[in-house]
Amino acid sequence: MPAAALKPKPLPTQSTAQRSVLFDSPYEPVVKRPLPAGRPREWYVSHNRRLKAMRLAIALLDSGIHLPDQARNETIRGTAERIGMRPPSDTTCHMVRALMRYSR
Repeated sequence: MPAAALKPKPLPTQSTAQRSVLFDSPYEPVVKRPLPAGRPREWYVSHNRRLKAMRLAIALLDSGIHLPDQARNETIRGTAERIGMRPPSDTTCHMVRALMRYSR
Protein backbone atom coordinates (compact mmCIF):
# COMPACT_ATOMS: atom_id res chain seq x y z
CA MET A 1 0.00 0.00 0.00
CA PRO A 2 1.50 3.40 -0.96
CA ALA A 3 2.41 5.80 1.83
CA ALA A 4 0.13 8.49 0.36
CA ALA A 5 -2.88 6.23 0.88
CA LEU A 6 -2.11 5.96 4.61
CA LYS A 7 -2.19 9.75 5.21
CA PRO A 8 -5.40 10.96 6.84
CA LYS A 9 -7.47 13.53 4.96
CA PRO A 10 -7.03 17.10 6.23
CA LEU A 11 -9.92 18.63 8.12
CA PRO A 12 -12.05 21.05 6.11
CA THR A 13 -11.46 24.69 6.94
CA GLN A 14 -14.15 27.17 7.74
CA SER A 15 -15.12 29.34 4.80
CA THR A 16 -14.56 33.07 5.09
CA ALA A 17 -17.93 33.61 3.37
CA GLN A 18 -19.68 32.66 6.61
CA ARG A 19 -17.70 35.01 8.82
CA SER A 20 -15.93 38.31 8.28
CA VAL A 21 -12.16 38.42 8.35
CA LEU A 22 -10.47 41.20 10.28
CA PHE A 23 -7.95 43.40 8.53
CA ASP A 24 -4.32 43.10 9.46
CA SER A 25 -3.77 46.23 11.51
CA PRO A 26 -1.98 48.46 11.13
CA TYR A 27 -2.03 48.38 7.33
CA GLU A 28 1.47 48.81 5.98
CA PRO A 29 1.74 49.44 2.23
CA VAL A 30 4.42 47.79 0.13
CA VAL A 31 7.59 49.81 -0.47
CA LYS A 32 6.98 51.89 -3.58
CA ARG A 33 9.37 51.97 -6.50
CA PRO A 34 9.59 54.84 -8.97
CA LEU A 35 7.55 54.42 -12.13
CA PRO A 36 9.32 54.42 -15.50
CA ALA A 37 9.86 57.88 -16.95
CA GLY A 38 8.76 59.11 -20.34
CA ARG A 39 5.18 57.85 -20.50
CA PRO A 40 2.12 60.05 -21.09
CA ARG A 41 0.35 61.35 -18.00
CA GLU A 42 -2.76 59.25 -18.75
CA TRP A 43 -0.66 56.09 -18.40
CA TYR A 44 0.43 57.03 -14.87
CA VAL A 45 -3.13 57.95 -13.86
CA SER A 46 -4.57 54.66 -15.14
CA HIS A 47 -1.69 52.65 -13.66
CA ASN A 48 -2.21 54.13 -10.18
CA ARG A 49 -5.98 53.68 -10.52
CA ARG A 50 -5.51 49.97 -11.34
CA LEU A 51 -3.21 49.50 -8.34
CA LYS A 52 -5.69 51.21 -6.02
CA ALA A 53 -8.59 49.16 -7.41
CA MET A 54 -6.60 45.95 -6.91
CA ARG A 55 -5.78 46.81 -3.29
CA LEU A 56 -9.42 47.63 -2.59
CA ALA A 57 -10.66 44.44 -4.26
CA ILE A 58 -8.28 42.38 -2.12
CA ALA A 59 -9.39 44.19 1.05
CA LEU A 60 -13.06 43.61 0.19
CA LEU A 61 -12.46 39.92 -0.48
CA ASP A 62 -10.60 39.63 2.84
CA SER A 63 -13.52 41.24 4.64
CA GLY A 64 -16.02 38.72 3.27
CA ILE A 65 -17.49 40.63 0.32
CA HIS A 66 -17.15 38.19 -2.56
CA LEU A 67 -19.72 39.36 -5.10
CA PRO A 68 -19.56 42.59 -7.11
CA ASP A 69 -23.23 43.26 -6.31
CA GLN A 70 -22.34 43.45 -2.60
CA ALA A 71 -19.67 46.11 -3.26
CA ARG A 72 -21.56 49.37 -3.56
CA ASN A 73 -19.65 52.65 -3.77
CA GLU A 74 -20.28 53.36 -0.07
CA THR A 75 -18.92 49.94 0.90
CA ILE A 76 -15.80 50.41 -1.21
CA ARG A 77 -15.20 53.90 0.18
CA GLY A 78 -15.67 52.65 3.74
CA THR A 79 -13.12 49.92 3.12
CA ALA A 80 -10.69 52.50 1.69
CA GLU A 81 -11.07 54.59 4.83
CA ARG A 82 -10.54 51.55 7.04
CA ILE A 83 -7.24 50.63 5.38
CA GLY A 84 -6.00 54.23 5.23
CA MET A 85 -6.56 55.14 1.57
CA ARG A 86 -8.14 58.24 0.13
CA PRO A 87 -11.74 57.67 -1.00
CA PRO A 88 -11.84 56.27 -4.55
CA SER A 89 -13.67 57.92 -7.42
CA ASP A 90 -16.74 56.43 -9.09
CA THR A 91 -14.47 55.18 -11.89
CA THR A 92 -12.22 53.37 -9.44
CA CYS A 93 -15.24 51.84 -7.67
CA HIS A 94 -16.46 50.56 -11.04
CA MET A 95 -13.01 49.09 -11.68
CA VAL A 96 -13.05 47.33 -8.28
CA ARG A 97 -16.35 45.66 -9.16
CA ALA A 98 -14.97 44.68 -12.57
CA LEU A 99 -11.93 43.06 -10.95
CA MET A 100 -14.17 41.13 -8.58
CA ARG A 101 -16.42 40.05 -11.47
CA TYR A 102 -13.65 38.80 -13.75
CA SER A 103 -11.73 36.98 -11.03
CA ARG A 104 -14.59 34.47 -10.65
